[in-house]
Order: sequence, then structure tokens, then C-alpha cells
Amino acid sequence: MSMHGPDVTDEDIGMRAFQLRKAKAVERAVERMRHSLKDQWAALSNHEVEELEWVLGELWAYIARDNWDQLHFGKLDGHDVRMILGYGRELRKHTRNAVEVLTDVDAVVRAKG
Repeated sequence: MSMHGPDVTDEDIGMRAFQLRKAKAVERAVERMRHSLKDQWAALSNHEVEELEWVLGELWAYIARDNWDQLHFGKLDGHDVRMILGYGRELRKHTRNAVEVLTDVDAVVRAKG
């Protein structure tokens, strides 16, 4: 048996760290939204919540960390969430340039700042 651990590269470690940071940031953002939306949050389906998490993860990966930290997810309302979900559909279907879509998502959240 080898005394060395599994073959894990620095790149693998970096990618995993990136994914963990993204997941944690999205989790905090979603929790703020859930808390502020209260009953409106309960009206979202599990699929919609998963899609929202995915879009926010894409946004987190796209924008600078300093910009993400300045976003106020707890100020979003139900209409904002529906807009973000709509942008998420565009992103999934590649109906528009991803950068444009993510810029629009950023603008929705930033408008509440």
C-alpha cells in the first residue's frame, strides 16, 4: 500500500475550494432571500429554488468578490425573484449571451442596494 494519498493536484484542490466558496456564498444569499420573502418563498417550487441557486452560483462565479459582497439579497421581492428565474431560463437555453444575462441578473439585485 502506498504511503502517499490519492493523486490530487493543486488544480483539483483549487477547483474544489472554488466550488465550496461558491456554494457557501449562494447558501447565504438564498437564506437572506428566504427570510425576507417569507410566505412568497413558500410559493416557490423546489425546482424554482434549485434554479435560483444555480443562477446565483453562476452570478457568483461571474462577478468580482467585492461586488458580490455588496449585493443585498435580503431586499429582493417576489417580482425580482421571478425576473432572476426568467434570466436563468435564458442562460440555460443560451437564448442570449451569458455575460449579458448575468449582467442583467446583477442589475436586478444591485437595484435593491
